[in-house]
Amino acid sequence: MPDSLTRAIRWDTVVGALLIVVLLLSFGTVDGFGNALNLSFLIGNTLPIALIALPMTMLVVAGEIDLSVASTAGLSGAVMGALWNQGLTIEVIIPICLVLGVVCGLVNGLLVTRLGLPSLAVTIGTLAAYRGIAQIVLGSDAVTDFPTQYLDFAAGRIGDTFLPQAFLPFVVLLAIAVVVLHATPFGRSVFATGASEEAARFAGIRVKRQKLILFTVTGLMASLTGIFWALHYASARYDNATGLELSVVAAVLLGGIDFDGGKGTLGGAIAGVFLLGALQNVMSLQDVSAQSQIVVTGVLLVLSVLGPRVARQISVARAGRRAASTPASKAPTPAA
Repeated sequence: MPDSLTRAIRWDTVVGALLIVVLLLSFGTVDGFGNALNLSFLIGNTLPIALIALPMTMLVVAGEIDLSVASTAGLSGAVMGALWNQGLTIEVIIPICLVLGVVCGLVNGLLVTRLGLPSLAVTIGTLAAYRGIAQIVLGSDAVTDFPTQYLDFAAGRIGDTFLPQAFLPFVVLLAIAVVVLHATPFGRSVFATGASEEAARFAGIRVKRQKLILFTVTGLMASLTGIFWALHYASARYDNATGLELSVVAAVLLGGIDFDGGKGTLGGAIAGVFLLGALQNVMSLQDVSAQSQIVVTGVLLVLSVLGPRVARQISVARAGRRAASTPASKAPTPAA
């Protein structure tokens, strides 16, 4: 088994085991954690992160990043509220918002792939631009009177269980993403691009088109997240999902996705998402302030970036020591 695959599986196992440990400890020590209502809140509040984490994982594996996802979600929610105020039906509004997300992702992708700009700088710029447009579109208003059936779907549970109704569509999207990334030629080309873009080009991979697709899908999923956010919390505002990009990136990197690209699995990323969601839920139950939770998320983000690099340096150092301690084999004596 290749070393890279072994490391990925080992990291996935560690993150998954840590998630189980956190859940077990929380069930046993945190009051109210295990009741159905809280578990439903935990999953429902984590779903926005999980939805964007699906395409973000692929994007980071390809060696890129999109920090404008939260602003795209906010813009989608703002447009949704503005169009609702104008009298359009929700069935018409949702496709318009999804197309808007595609456009936002396409803009990011074109700036990166056609102009050769770094995705980090581009998406920091569009992060501010999309949020500003959202404020222009809706102002400081909050739209809350969406149709009851949509609000019930976004916030309701499946019967008497703790599972939100929106969890089932997420599972379908997760299954599709896993197949695309880990069982298709497109997914293999994404890993190849992240490992070495130049080598991927020599291998015939259309790197620019691939990245444009990934940015566009990321914009689409961010818009879908904005729609879900507005319905789940029954409020469309221009500042919806503010700061969500930090949680998404932290969760994805925590799940073992290498920031340099080319390594990681969706399983690890989703384990990281729900680990972060569980920690945030526990902190909320313990009355930890929102500002402190942001600090914890930031620390996890830093550790997620530093951890793999430190582990890699330790591995290289150990390999060097083993090589130095191995006696050189004696050269064969030439025949007389």
